[in-house]
Amino acid sequence: MLRIITVPNKILRQRSAEIDRDFLLSSETGKLIKEMIETMYVGDGIGLAAPQIGKNIRICVIGKEAHPEKLKNTVLINPTWQKTSRKYATEVEGCLSIPKTWGKVKRWKNIHLEAYDVEFNPLSFGANDYFARVIQHEVDHLDGILFIDKAKGVYMTE
Repeated sequence: MLRIITVPNKILRQRSAEIDRDFLLSSETGKLIKEMIETMYVGDGIGLAAPQIGKNIRICVIGKEAHPEKLKNTVLINPTWQKTSRKYATEVEGCLSIPKTWGKVKRWKNIHLEAYDVEFNPLSFGANDYFARVIQHEVDHLDGILFIDKAKGVYMTE
């Protein structure tokens, strides 16, 4: 399991670097992605971005529970997204890098994502509702943005 970086670590506030095919296809990166998925589940998270484990590279993983079909975990390399409607929803979010802290965050309900998969094949798909929310949260991490920057009514639990 990897160590999760928490606030106020400066790594969480930096924009992560895009990665290329050779870097992605290295055995070290493959091992890192597997460890990120394991760390996400051990931490009881639904997503994890590379900056959260101290790596400023544009990789994030999303647990299968967030995906509408719930068949497999999603790995996104160099992801970008655009909103595809004007609809948004406000929901309570938390973050493994900001333990025991919660707040209501307004996010777009419908987005279109462009990224690469673990074999550096292009991905292009729409995401809605909870899956779209998790993607936006994780891509924010890659841009150095934390949920507390957008949250209203932030509170802490024991």
